[in-house]
Amino acid sequence: MHMYTTIQKWGNSQAVRLPKALLEMAEIKENDKVEIKVQDGNLVIVPVKKHKTMAERIAEYKGDYTCSECDTGKPVGKEVF
Repeated sequence: MHMYTTIQKWGNSQAVRLPKALLEMAEIKENDKVEIKVQDGNLVIVPVKKHKTMAERIAEYKGDYTCSECDTGKPVGKEVF
């Protein structure tokens, strides 16, 4: 998808408005952190991925995994006291 916009003055800086459709495609939302860098003469905006907690990861899981025990065999050293 290609879109065009204009660099505009914002205080003492310059700003670019990012179209909602592009942000949705990049899975970037308002207040998300991004890294901005120059790569081969181009400005590149990269989302900074937030560390997910174990609870968040489990909540997103949609598989059919069932927890079960695993037999690792008989002790071969000092595993059992």
